Amino acid sequence: MFSTTWCGYCRRLKSQLDREGIGYTEINIETTPGTAELVKTINRGNQTVPTLLYPDGSSATNPSLADVKKALG
Repeated sequence: MFSTTWCGYCRRLKSQLDREGIGYTEINIETTPGTAELVKTINRGNQTVPTLLYPDGSSATNPSLADVKKALG
């Protein structure tokens, strides 16, 4: 999960994933070199977070918990 420390949507999704026992790796795009650019590429020029990369290589921007569960199937 690409995120920032100040992102309320990121905090909410992390809390939901934690509650459901769904593992993730958090990467702060403000402190990890190159990740802000990657997020911009994924999101057509926008640094929108949370952005998730799934094991199958697909991505989602600001997904709901239901969307994450469906993607992880």
